[in-house]
Amino acid sequence: MEKFPLTKQGFVALEAELKNLKGVDRPNIIAAIAEARSHGDLSENAEYSAAKEKQSFIEGRIQDLEAVLSRAQVIDVTSVKSDVIRFGATVSVADEDTNEERKYQIVGDYEADIEKNKISLSSPLAKALIGKEVGDTAEFAAPGGKKSFEILDIEYI
Repeated sequence: MEKFPLTKQGFVALEAELKNLKGVDRPNIIAAIAEARSHGDLSENAEYSAAKEKQSFIEGRIQDLEAVLSRAQVIDVTSVKSDVIRFGATVSVADEDTNEERKYQIVGDYEADIEKNKISLSSPLAKALIGKEVGDTAEFAAPGGKKSFEILDIEYI
């Protein structure tokens, strides 16, 4: 079976989501289905259809999370001591075209969130960064064309 790399924080967040889905969302949707069912004819009951659709989504997400968590390879990035970019590294980079500085953490596919500057290990940027050191340049093909970033700092926090 394939293992999924996750940071310790990512594993805890996915566990919390699973617990919420099972303990809060699932019972709520069961109650909503029962309420909608009490309104009569199910063939023309929009509340029932919407609740069943939401139940399907919740059950699918529970299955996904259980599968990921059961095959997770949890990595405590705070224990990593390296000058080279690896999984879990928080990397400060400067865009060589605009000099704009950004900070990204390289995480597993299931915990990636660009709004929180967490990029997936399988993303083009992460692939370009892996194995590099401070002072190196990472180049990759972005949707807007070729991008180059200078690596300013590497942390394992």
